[in-house]
Amino acid sequence: MAKLDRDGVKIHYEVHGKGPTILLSHGYSSTSRMWDGQVAALKDRYQVVVWDMRGHGDSDYPADPSKYSEALTVGDMAALLDAVGANRAIIAGLSLGGYMSLAFNATHPDRVQALMLFDTGPGFKKDEARAKWNETAHQRAARFDAQGLAALNSSDEVRIVRHRDAKGLAGAARGMLAQKDDRVIQSLDKVAAPTLVLVGANDTGFLAATDYMAAKIKGATKAVVPDAGHAANLHQPALFNQAVEAFLAKLPQA
Repeated sequence: MAKLDRDGVKIHYEVHGKGPTILLSHGYSSTSRMWDGQVAALKDRYQVVVWDMRGHGDSDYPADPSKYSEALTVGDMAALLDAVGANRAIIAGLSLGGYMSLAFNATHPDRVQALMLFDTGPGFKKDEARAKWNETAHQRAARFDAQGLAALNSSDEVRIVRHRDAKGLAGAARGMLAQKDDRVIQSLDKVAAPTLVLVGANDTGFLAATDYMAAKIKGATKAVVPDAGHAANLHQPALFNQAVEAFLAKLPQA
């Protein structure tokens, strides 16, 4: 376990194993603990880096709203790669972590050996669709402000983790879950790295989004995990790991 100091905001991260680097980013209101099963499966052959986004888990929960943003999150990811000595890495994430992985690729394509996008979406081209998403994000923030950690939902990737305070989750909802523009979705046809797009068969909210990404990203591999919902890695860990390892096995050696 280690801490990375990002202008006074301490970011919790862990490094497991040796080999090509995989950076795994969790979903909103989850933490690095959601990846324990993947760390165990991959650490014999890869350097697996997991971390808690700002406002989550064992990272800091800054009070300043300006300390939460897509740009800062992408910067955190780049700083983590620097900290572990990885110029390039396999960049992967679920839900918000998947969106941030795409944002990272749009900013630092030269640092991306491959992308793995799990149960996620690329954002929205239409302003009204983005506004609707953002309204939901701000409603979640307001619930955390009003109810504290009692406002956490009971989804599988959330139930297994621990947060110290709801203020960080409210800040992350407003600054990181909410989206400013269509930069990420407009970057899909420019993705040059080998890409795995994976979704749980029962994750109805993200089936269309993953179809869209798989169609837009040139040469993308699509995987559907049967009998799995949004946290496909927790619902069907063996099938999830099998799909991930099959994709990784085909990557050119870095």
